[in-house]
Amino acid sequence: MIAMVRLLILSVAVCCALGCSSSSEKKSFTAQNETPHDFMFMQRAYPTGEIKTDAYSNAIRWKKEQQQRSNAAVLWEFAGPSNVGGRITDIEIPIDQSQTYYVGTASGGVFKTTDGGSTWIPIFDDQEMLSIGDIEISENNTETVWVGTGEVNAGGGSLAYDGNGMFKSTDGGSTWESKGLPNVGSISKIVIDPNDDNTIFVSAMGPLFRNDTNRGVYRSIDGGTTWEQKLFVSDITGVIDMAIHPTNGDIVYAASWERIRRPEFRQYGGETSRLYRSLDGGESWTEMTNGLPSLAADKGRISIDISTSNPNVLYSRYADAIGNIQGVYKTVDGGDVWTEVNSADLINVGFHWWFRGIVVDPSDENIIYNVDFDVQKSIDGGNTWSAAFFGAHVDQHALVFNKLVPGAVLLGNDGGLYYSDDDGDSYVKDITLPITQLYRVHVDAQNGAKVYGGAQDNNTIRTTTGSIDDWSPINGGDGFQPIVDHTNTDVIYSLRQNGKLWKSIDNGLIFFLSVDGISSGDRKNWDTPVVMDPLDSQILYYGANRLYKTTNAAEDWTAISPDLTNGPGGGNLSFGTIISISVSPIDTSTIYVGTDDGNVWITNDGGGSWNNISSTLPNRWVTKVLASRSDLNTVYVTFSGYRYGEDSGHVYKSDDNGANWTDISSGLPDIPVNDILEDSYGNLFLGTDIGVLASADQGVNWNVLGENLPSVVVTDMDIHEASEYLYIGTYGRSMYKLDIAEDILSVSNISFSETISIYPNPASHYFNISASESLENISVGIYDAMGREISRIDFSMLNRDERLSMEGFSKGMYFVRISNGTSQTTKKLLLK
Repeated sequence: MIAMVRLLILSVAVCCALGCSSSSEKKSFTAQNETPHDFMFMQRAYPTGEIKTDAYSNAIRWKKEQQQRSNAAVLWEFAGPSNVGGRITDIEIPIDQSQTYYVGTASGGVFKTTDGGSTWIPIFDDQEMLSIGDIEISENNTETVWVGTGEVNAGGGSLAYDGNGMFKSTDGGSTWESKGLPNVGSISKIVIDPNDDNTIFVSAMGPLFRNDTNRGVYRSIDGGTTWEQKLFVSDITGVIDMAIHPTNGDIVYAASWERIRRPEFRQYGGETSRLYRSLDGGESWTEMTNGLPSLAADKGRISIDISTSNPNVLYSRYADAIGNIQGVYKTVDGGDVWTEVNSADLINVGFHWWFRGIVVDPSDENIIYNVDFDVQKSIDGGNTWSAAFFGAHVDQHALVFNKLVPGAVLLGNDGGLYYSDDDGDSYVKDITLPITQLYRVHVDAQNGAKVYGGAQDNNTIRTTTGSIDDWSPINGGDGFQPIVDHTNTDVIYSLRQNGKLWKSIDNGLIFFLSVDGISSGDRKNWDTPVVMDPLDSQILYYGANRLYKTTNAAEDWTAISPDLTNGPGGGNLSFGTIISISVSPIDTSTIYVGTDDGNVWITNDGGGSWNNISSTLPNRWVTKVLASRSDLNTVYVTFSGYRYGEDSGHVYKSDDNGANWTDISSGLPDIPVNDILEDSYGNLFLGTDIGVLASADQGVNWNVLGENLPSVVVTDMDIHEASEYLYIGTYGRSMYKLDIAEDILSVSNISFSETISIYPNPASHYFNISASESLENISVGIYDAMGREISRIDFSMLNRDERLSMEGFSKGMYFVRISNGTSQTTKKLLLK
């Protein structure tokens, strides 16, 4: 039976990659010829080619200051999915707690479970950076947990920012202390001296987007208070992996990686990709060469791991300089001599700079796993290989053994977390982690329970019930913009990467490609825009480098514009595509178009003539053009990228169809804006790289919207008009929603908030609500970190000091909302 199930899974994946049309077969993942993309980096780096590394930290400080003001009482409600998953970068299990796991994610922070994955709590949300490189737990005191920020996988599209260094917790993740190294870019590995918890080694890849000396191996001998750079190779070469002897902390191994990333160029290998060994606790390092590759072309990303059961045995997996598997190597004498073992059986997809590499079973030196595009396993020291975790999502980044439970192995990849109790022969997927990276969101206008998302490496997905845990894929590939016919819930459009538009007329059972008339020679963005006419569902618009229109529901398309870009860009990361389209809901012959190379266009006659209206706007990547729903002459435009000292903003408004523009972002930090929406009350909402911002006065003032949304990239937003719920898609924490039916921006709760406090905080078994006076008709709601109400108490009279029990609550962050019916305030509460 297991073999039959595996064969079915394989046939589904292959069929999807080849473009099958049945929805039951639309469960494919990244096809082997679709390498990880640089989309989000391109957005933020255009046109300078650089990410402004300090801008994010400054924006977070601004956000925290703003959260002290009005609307702090608003709580976002988690909307799912929890059962789809997303990219995991590391997994760790304390050596003495078999049911406790820590999971680090690419862009969603750190999650912890103490019940084997039945429930999870986010434990890193108060920190600035939610991109996680590595986690390490002390074996001498498992309450001591280290986190290194910044994802090291080099696809780039999902790593918008480097990390901000090292963090340490001495209470199992309840609280964190910054421990330095803020300038080392991404942290690939943390190892602790087995005999001294104060001695820690950290490997860093350095800033991703520039040459810099802040990379290599760093050591602290005082528990992270101070650090020394103990291995430096070059300003383009970081250290991607390390291993430490399980009983002798003087013996440390490091794998360096020569890597360059620019908008027009990338290099994933070279001569300085090497293996090093230190025998004196990092004071000196020697390159290991005996039996290892020597040619620059043969050396790219390298992984290394040491056998716990026999520390003289180590394995290393080499990718070459262009990303192919070069070989697997083994030493039985601690690294003096290396011998190549069999790698011919390993699956070679050509972008192995994206994957973890070799991991050794701690119980047996001959059992190794190649944690790669797929997982493959050898039980004879690399002589032969067979499949493990067969049929799991592809793109593997983390694998860990539960040393207290024989056979228990956990796997992390682009699809989430997988559990096996038989060494990877079979497995189950975790369906509770809310870590999906969403590019786009959409809610069915006729049925608010049908919510759609386009997910990085996780298909076009939806729920038909509005629940958080019953989302299913309906179309494969990387998912982008889904659209449902606003007059017919059975008609669905779904985009894959690079503009592959599919259509279903039977509620998603069968999809067929719908690009007839769209020239294959036209340039399409990784995230190609498609919109539906707000008044006529048979009319849609599709943006390549020209704008296309269909009047028969995508039966065929016709170009209605010339090339609206500046032409193709140069290098391997080209620009020159339409990225946003907006059709006026007041007069649908008025259409706006924005491009990734800074152009904004208008047509007032349905495409008969076009006028470029961006001459006074910044030359940055346009993320959204929005025709006002209340005024035909009003339009908004938002930008990604950074100002770099320019006197220009990220959000502009025009009252005369783009003839003149006003910067309405003067109060905002220098941070990319990804989306803008206008509600029926005239409020504006921005999706930014630090969350959602809102304005009730057309951009004169901007406030942070919501208390419980972490500082995660918000990529897209959608308002469901019937229910007046605002839905947002995040890049790493799935989807949230907020009831905006009561014009939430018009109410200020500052004075009410100032009369109430809670203590002790952090709390353990109880907390007190302290009020300046007794309050009548008070409701107290306790919400978890995902915005879910877990307890509510109503008081006809709340005394000046009221004690509430927290017995039975799990440790973690909570939100206490206190309301009297007309005013409310929300306070954070940490339960330790």
